[in-house]
Amino acid sequence: MAELTQNEKRLLATLEKEMSAEAPRLAGLLGATPEAVVQWAQLAQEKGLATADRVVAREFIYTDEGKAYLEKGLPETQLLRFIQPGAVVADLQKHEAFRIGFGQLRKKGLVKVEGSSVAKTPGSSTDADENALKTPSPDDPRTKELIRRGILQESETVRYLIAITPEGLALARKGFDLRADTGTLTRDQIISGEWKKLNLRRYDVTKLPKKTFPGKIHPYQRIIGEMREILLEMGFEELYGGIVQQSYWNFDALFQPQDHPAREMQDTFYLRETLPLPDGYEKVKAMHECGGDTSSTGWGGVWKEEKAEQCVLRTHTTSVSIQHLAMNPNPPVKAFCIGRVYRRETIDPTHLAEFEQLEGVVMDEGVTFGNLLGILREFYHRMGFEGVRFKPSYYPYTEPSLDAEVYIEGIGWIEMGGAGIFREEVTAPLGINYPVLAWGLGVSRIAMLRLGLKDLRYLHRSDVEFLRKTPALRHTRGGI
Repeated sequence: MAELTQNEKRLLATLEKEMSAEAPRLAGLLGATPEAVVQWAQLAQEKGLATADRVVAREFIYTDEGKAYLEKGLPETQLLRFIQPGAVVADLQKHEAFRIGFGQLRKKGLVKVEGSSVAKTPGSSTDADENALKTPSPDDPRTKELIRRGILQESETVRYLIAITPEGLALARKGFDLRADTGTLTRDQIISGEWKKLNLRRYDVTKLPKKTFPGKIHPYQRIIGEMREILLEMGFEELYGGIVQQSYWNFDALFQPQDHPAREMQDTFYLRETLPLPDGYEKVKAMHECGGDTSSTGWGGVWKEEKAEQCVLRTHTTSVSIQHLAMNPNPPVKAFCIGRVYRRETIDPTHLAEFEQLEGVVMDEGVTFGNLLGILREFYHRMGFEGVRFKPSYYPYTEPSLDAEVYIEGIGWIEMGGAGIFREEVTAPLGINYPVLAWGLGVSRIAMLRLGLKDLRYLHRSDVEFLRKTPALRHTRGGI
């Protein structure tokens, strides 16, 4: 049999006299807390020397409302007594219990209402409900209904009944060495030889220690932090911007037509606020209407200033990047933005109305589409995705455009984000005469793959068990 701790010995010695008792009584006899006694009993139970039975008791507590009804009767009971032959709704409204009681009577079919007349149904009675109020039962549906109405509250108490087994009793009768255990030896005890007389505590080296869960950063925030660190190492600077953006920067400056479906209410959160258009907006207006001074023909139609002035919750972080480019039209520019964006999405396992987006731009002399592919491939490799490929795509403000995909073992190729080179219709009105590489991706999609999740909503739930099980650090990059 495994070695007993001193506290297990003390407990068994006490149980030899008590045979069985609840944890609080044993705690008083042993000078300990009930929680500690339960822990010692569970250790002894593993060795077959004691039992620790968990007894759950349910108790029903009356709320202030319930106490009043216990004296006067439920509202439906009070109102049912008040109903006389020939009664009308106006008469019942004078009773203080009408607001709650009348609805309950109709719900239970205890009254019949025709026009303004109210009459009791044959055999109508609330006796069963009153009995449930006076003597509640956990299995009675009427009691559950009283709890739902806030008349009763269910309380659960847990107590432990601890008893000694025949094996434990036989061992206790042989007697225990109840001297205090010595777990740590001092230098003097070793030199003097006093350690030979001590009751040394025995250790089970095969027993795992108790798990501890230190505080740590949320795994989603750690992944965002890792992306930020990678891009900073690659020479990018980080941009910041408000979540409220003017439609001009969120849509118009990116050559998105004012009648584009993404600008409609089903995709965008519009605000009442408006902001005056920036200086030089006329060039963007001309680009939309006729192509400005470029070879483009624009979108045609009439470009409306009031539509561009309206504020929205940003639908992408490109609205921050385009403003940075407008203020810095000369190379080099190498920047990124990680931020929350908002869209009118139906929430499901793969869609949220608000989510994080990572977006970056590179502007310099002579940068090419090949440079864009190299940047994306390097970023995804550093994030741990070995297989990366690209396919042609379409986006309103880039040409050529592409989608980046990564390969996940057991799943296949997963689309991660889009990229391209800003069209002349975007750069020319801002006075930019150099190529601009641009790319964006959904951060939550990477987080789902890295954390092995199938539902985006888990990233935002207060699930302590999920947080505890998720490792705090990735020691090496590469691999999911």
